Amino acid sequence: MKRIVRTEGAFLFDEEAHAVLDAISSWWVITHGHRHPLIMDAIRNASETYDQIIFAEYTHEPAEELAKGLVAIAPLGLDHVFYSDSGSTAVEVALKMALGFFHNSGAPRSRIVVMEHGYHGDTVGTMSAGERGVFNAAYQSLLFAVDRLPFPSTGREQETLDAFETYCQDGEVAALLIEPLVLGAGGMRVYPASLLAELKAIAARHGALLIADEVMTGWGRTGTLFACEQANVTPDILCTSKGLTGGSLPLAATLCTAEIFAAHLSSDRTRTFFHSSSYTANPIACAAALANLAVWQTEPVSERIGRLESMHRARLARFETDLRFANVRQTGTIVALDLNAPASGYLSDVGPKLRAFFKAKDLLIRPLGNVIYLMPPYCVTADDLDRAYDAIDEAADMFGGGGVR
Repeated sequence: MKRIVRTEGAFLFDEEAHAVLDAISSWWVITHGHRHPLIMDAIRNASETYDQIIFAEYTHEPAEELAKGLVAIAPLGLDHVFYSDSGSTAVEVALKMALGFFHNSGAPRSRIVVMEHGYHGDTVGTMSAGERGVFNAAYQSLLFAVDRLPFPSTGREQETLDAFETYCQDGEVAALLIEPLVLGAGGMRVYPASLLAELKAIAARHGALLIADEVMTGWGRTGTLFACEQANVTPDILCTSKGLTGGSLPLAATLCTAEIFAAHLSSDRTRTFFHSSSYTANPIACAAALANLAVWQTEPVSERIGRLESMHRARLARFETDLRFANVRQTGTIVALDLNAPASGYLSDVGPKLRAFFKAKDLLIRPLGNVIYLMPPYCVTADDLDRAYDAIDEAADMFGGGGVR
């Protein structure tokens, strides 16, 4: 492994002074670039006043102001914020909120519906909701059952909608948990915003909740602040993390509607939402997130995202009819393409070979098996992207097996 000694902008600098292009935003967390000055200043300043504060019976200004800021920018109707410390815990909180809502309303529901190939984290609850396979096979005895929708591949969208309608018929579905528009770890699989809107309509018709896992898709990755905006959908519960602090520190938030909040608000302590962690609403992390909001408000972030989308589109075009690749796709700042290799899937032998190849070229690109994807910070330049795309072109010649240009 390479030891990193410094980060800046779109780059990691190792102990041999190599500048490594962070083409996947250090697992999708860095949005504006490493060590954004405004965010770093906020962290330094907060550390002069705060460290960790128990977030029970006590509160603090960074958490209060951040909650106001999140409600202001979230889809209309998400009026309450619950803090945690990672994407996995944000989703765990959401699942518990959904089940607690129906329990406290006097009409318990217990079924959770998810989408095939989804990923929601590595805690027991989120593994249960995610795709089953080699990564969680050892823990099967711990995982609870969920209902799975077929992925809405092009031309098969109606099958997904019909399956959800069927699941909802008996009135036992508490919530649909879904990654909006892009399934990340499941292979950067994309589906249209119109399908998300139709799923929301089905859920609403049957009194089920929609939980939007925007841990990866939020903060501009799909082209809008939150992916749900493209479907003109307000989920009942929204999970955010990763880019919440610009990627600088771990922090997560689960936003919900007033109705869900009210179902847990009572002098009867049996209705309490029992969830907490030691570092809930860490003041320094909240200060970093507030600074991230300030970056969005004071800098041309949307223009940077639009420029990155255009740069991707221009460079991706060379592969659209390239027989070495299949399913060349883009959603906002995320691009992906499947290398036609002898074996596909996450455990394809070509994955480690590709990672080693890119690493030797000082590129942080970690394919999902034969799926090569790019998700760089918004500060990346055209020259930076050229390096990445040229390396993908070269890698296809070396490791592809499905055709020639």
